[in-house]
Amino acid sequence: MTKIKIYYHHTDAGGVVYYANYLKFMEEARTEFMAERDVPLKELMEKGVFFVVSRQVVDYKAPAFYGDILEVESKISEISAVRVQFEHTIKNQNGKVCVLAATTLVHVGSNFKPKIMLDETRKKLAGKDA
Repeated sequence: MTKIKIYYHHTDAGGVVYYANYLKFMEEARTEFMAERDVPLKELMEKGVFFVVSRQVVDYKAPAFYGDILEVESKISEISAVRVQFEHTIKNQNGKVCVLAATTLVHVGSNFKPKIMLDETRKKLAGKDA
């Protein structure tokens, strides 16, 4: 669970969180999720291996506002040899769901073509001992 405090720069002129900022919040939550699973994104990048977003679906359910504290819950709903799908739920401090989203990442090499994940990486993402 990643907590995000909403600052003025996250909002539009009306004090409502600007819609595109939710993508950043989900990216932060996925990065934390992977770190908690001991998937070293920086080391993978240095080896020419990346996770890139191939699909993003977002349902905006309720607005969030300046001063809110959001909780971003991220979990893996599907994993294959080259693809990981995350489901994200973003709630405000009162537990109201603001956003439901699904993000599909593709594991690629330095040529940005799909590359099969190491078994160790896939197991860590799935929450299994590598």
